[in-house]
Amino acid sequence: MDLAYIPSPSHGVVHLGPVPLRGYAFCIIIGVFVAVWLGNKRWIARGGTAGTVADIAVWAVPFGLIGGRLYHVITDYELYFTHGKDWVNAFKIWEGGLGIWGAIALGALGAWIGARRRGIALPAYADAIAPGIAFAQAIGRWGNWFNQELYGNPTKLPWGLKITSSAGDRVPGVYQPTFLYESLWCVGVALLVMWADRRFKLGHGRAFALYVAAYCTGRFWIEHMRSDYAHHILGLRLNDWTAIIVFLAAVAYIVLSAKLRPGREAVVEPNAAGAAETAGGADGTAEGDEAGAAPSAETSGSAESSESSGSSGAGAPVEDAEAAAGTAREESSPAAQQG
Repeated sequence: MDLAYIPSPSHGVVHLGPVPLRGYAFCIIIGVFVAVWLGNKRWIARGGTAGTVADIAVWAVPFGLIGGRLYHVITDYELYFTHGKDWVNAFKIWEGGLGIWGAIALGALGAWIGARRRGIALPAYADAIAPGIAFAQAIGRWGNWFNQELYGNPTKLPWGLKITSSAGDRVPGVYQPTFLYESLWCVGVALLVMWADRRFKLGHGRAFALYVAAYCTGRFWIEHMRSDYAHHILGLRLNDWTAIIVFLAAVAYIVLSAKLRPGREAVVEPNAAGAAETAGGADGTAEGDEAGAAPSAETSGSAESSESSGSSGAGAPVEDAEAAAGTAREESSPAAQQG
């Protein structure tokens, strides 16, 4: 008898009248909002303008959802295109099935399009949004909990996940909660990237590459615990090989980028920097005008003082001349000569 376990929801959808509200979709939506909110704060801190991250996300998110679904359908094609399967289910994204590898790859393409339209370099944007993506993944994994999927082998651990559904290939029981492990790992990855970015001033896409490498490390060992069907190559699950390849590519990028482009971008959004300089120049001109006006007033005051002093000085010599003439007359008088 299992004394403790993580319960699964009895159903992953609630109907509000004719409108179905799905837990999986809610987790994805909340994750996107968190990623954009945090990315916006980090972008502003780097010198960008508010709203830029959201504008680019309008391109990145749809591309990411399509890419994630494509990766899942292609790598698990037998679930949709083999005998007895309905290919229409490949479009039912709300039932679960998003591959993070495809989501990041195609999402990056969408972000590149959005960034190019704004005149922004993609690496700087990727660095700002990286921790938010990790948090979004952490939240999104709880959508798997609503769908009772992505669990591991049977376990007697007190934090095991109890599966009650028997739909598909599920067998009710208590299993390793791999969705929870990956969710917690993603939170750790987000915190790691934020710390490293502050500590080492990562730039030119290196914060994003660190996120990718750290995520792949956790995904590799978590993938071994999963019990759902997957293609195997040389004894490893397909996603293990993907994690290894992507990890090596991310590490190589960090090393090469640090050598070729050390430091961090001074300007991440040229338009924002230009606007700030223009505003600064206008302020400087106004201050200069005021400063120029003050000396003029002082000069005017000095001129008035000079005029005043000049008029006083002109009267003094006249008085001195009259006094001198009077003295001369006294000396030339007879009385003065007798004395």
